[in-house]
Amino acid sequence: MSFDPKGCPTGSGRERASAGGHAISSAAEPREVRRRDDHVPQPSLPFVSVVMPVRNEASFLDRSLGAVLSQSYPAERYEVVVVDGSSEDGTAAKARSWAGSTDVAVTVVDNPARITPVSLNLALSRARGEVIVRVDGHCVVEPDFIEASVRVLHDSAAACVGGPIRTVGAGRWAAAIAAAQSSTFGVGGVAVRTSTAAQDVDTVAFGAYRREVFDRIGAFDEDLVRNQDDEFNFRLLQAGGRIRMDPSIRSTYFSRTDVRGLARQYHGYGTYKVLVWRKRRAVASARQLVPGVFVSALASASIMSAVLRRGWPLASIIVPYGTANLAASARTGRGAGVAVWRVALANTTMHIAYGIGLLNGVRRFGRGAPAERRGSRLSSMPERGAASSPSGRELLENLRNALFVGQPARP
Repeated sequence: MSFDPKGCPTGSGRERASAGGHAISSAAEPREVRRRDDHVPQPSLPFVSVVMPVRNEASFLDRSLGAVLSQSYPAERYEVVVVDGSSEDGTAAKARSWAGSTDVAVTVVDNPARITPVSLNLALSRARGEVIVRVDGHCVVEPDFIEASVRVLHDSAAACVGGPIRTVGAGRWAAAIAAAQSSTFGVGGVAVRTSTAAQDVDTVAFGAYRREVFDRIGAFDEDLVRNQDDEFNFRLLQAGGRIRMDPSIRSTYFSRTDVRGLARQYHGYGTYKVLVWRKRRAVASARQLVPGVFVSALASASIMSAVLRRGWPLASIIVPYGTANLAASARTGRGAGVAVWRVALANTTMHIAYGIGLLNGVRRFGRGAPAERRGSRLSSMPERGAASSPSGRELLENLRNALFVGQPARP
């Protein structure tokens, strides 16, 4: 792909109005959807396809889709493909109403399978762009999000680019959860959540990809109900591609609103992380193993305390962890203006739920070949290391390399 981003329009793109009868709101203020006659056609810019997998997002779609349709990028140089996963709240109807209220091309596709990777692949099959940008239905991108993504793709020559996520929450619990998800103690130093420095990273949340990336390494793996973007980005790195994070690419993600939802979310992340490891025949980072080690140690210490009828084995795990958690939560809570105990509970929930999810993933996916529930579309596409699943010995070797050598084993 060759293009000149210097044709990108300047200005913030923050018109203060509504269009098509919709009240558009974001985390900050209303925006106006772009009309084709707002800009002089600039064919030197690449055509961009924004793909949005959504399900039951009717209450949020005005903000998320509204922000995508309010971009400073020329309206005639991008399209939006919304794939609805059989929503039960009228999301598809709302998305189709947007299609009639803007001159940006909007396509709405139904996905009876409901899950995100199928939605993404359906969107890819209809996308016409030289650049593919993923945006979720529960985030709000800044007005220059596409413009910045195109510019960084050109300047960095990376295969994928994205930006740091600003996580926010409405309400006391949501704010505490957002603070925990943005802290090093909470999420283990994931750059996209805890850093704003321009750098090469192992994954981004709402990435912009060169179209040829999908032609080269395949589409999203439909076996991964969760973590499909994580697996795709890992596959991209293994194929020699670069992922660049740049602070000019800005988005806001809205956190879960309660601890129960947070626990379900992180349990799912942990469970499917194991399937990612098996499919990629490697562990991307040692930090991904820490919650599983923590939960295993906690369970072992609990059993030992019960057998010995002594509290010190369990205390040897709980006291250091609790001290570190409270210290980190105090720092995070004061900075975010939320209750320290709520942040501490959010941290504990994420760590234990993710750790239990990892152990559940080992039980589900740790022996034999991963169960192919819905014939992955990757089977006919080139994928490095996809010929066979690793044996138990190979998986242990990968874990050992990640823990003690610091470099993930290659397939």
